[in-house]
Amino acid sequence: LECLHREYPNKLAHVLQGDRDAKPPRELTPVFFGCFDWHSAVHGHWLLARLCRLNPGAAYTAEARAALASSFTAARARREVEYLKGKGRAGFERPYGLAWLLQLHAELVEWDDPQARKWRRVLDPLAAESAARFKAWLPKLSHPARTGEHSQSAFALGLVLDWARTTNDSELEALVTRRALDYYGNDKGWSFSFEPGGQDFLSPGLAEADLMRRVMKPGVYTRWLTGFLPALPSDAAKTWLKPAVVTDRSDGKLAHLDGLNLSRAWMLEGMLRGLPAGDNRIPVLRKAALEHRKAGLAAVTGEHYEGGHWLGSFAVYLVTARGF
Repeated sequence: LECLHREYPNKLAHVLQGDRDAKPPRELTPVFFGCFDWHSAVHGHWLLARLCRLNPGAAYTAEARAALASSFTAARARREVEYLKGKGRAGFERPYGLAWLLQLHAELVEWDDPQARKWRRVLDPLAAESAARFKAWLPKLSHPARTGEHSQSAFALGLVLDWARTTNDSELEALVTRRALDYYGNDKGWSFSFEPGGQDFLSPGLAEADLMRRVMKPGVYTRWLTGFLPALPSDAAKTWLKPAVVTDRSDGKLAHLDGLNLSRAWMLEGMLRGLPAGDNRIPVLRKAALEHRKAGLAAVTGEHYEGGHWLGSFAVYLVTARGF
């Protein structure tokens, strides 16, 4: 609530075609202009929508609804779409921000509430534009982006797939499923000795594993995971995949590791849901998930805006078991 419409500081992912494009964030993208950057503004709105949906009687609900209503107007949304369609912006916030936009839209689709239905209709054109961009881009993406930051393809594809299934977009669901199998279906021997990167907030390996449990049948996924993580121990007493430690939470990039702990936790929990009861890897995965959950949630304090403008969304995604 504090940062949703806080315009500054602000980091723009903005391509200028001339002097006329030099405008403040509130004029460029009037729906999502706060929270330091566009994608954080998007998932900040998602956070409020999800909490209002799950906890309608909470003390913050009235204020949260008012904030969402202020953002989700037809006039603002039209200008937001115009911005996305502007010259030189075909790759704007792709894939991370666009995937979160679809997650926000999916939340409104699933929310049985008159006001939420109104907001969903307002965002329908933005969701349609985002989905169309993935449909155009994925056939051309020849290789996955195996990074630990915004460009990573695996995490974004999971959000996109969840939206496609929520909205019954069978074309996009089939495309994401096919491309996920193309990119990751034959992967073997992933090593966490090369993770994490010092500025990661997503695990390339775990994000891939969490995506594949969405697109593979349980038995197939079990076998795939054996090949993908051959070093995963079956003894829960062994130490595996320790939580990352942040050395300076006032540094926005270094603080990414707090988000990594949160995202690792939900990805590990997702992997658990893809395995059959009695699988001997479940204890060590559960132990790692709990350790990362504890470390990640302890860092969600709001003390520093560098992490405070976005970590809450990751915490809510984790504790509300979104994506399952």
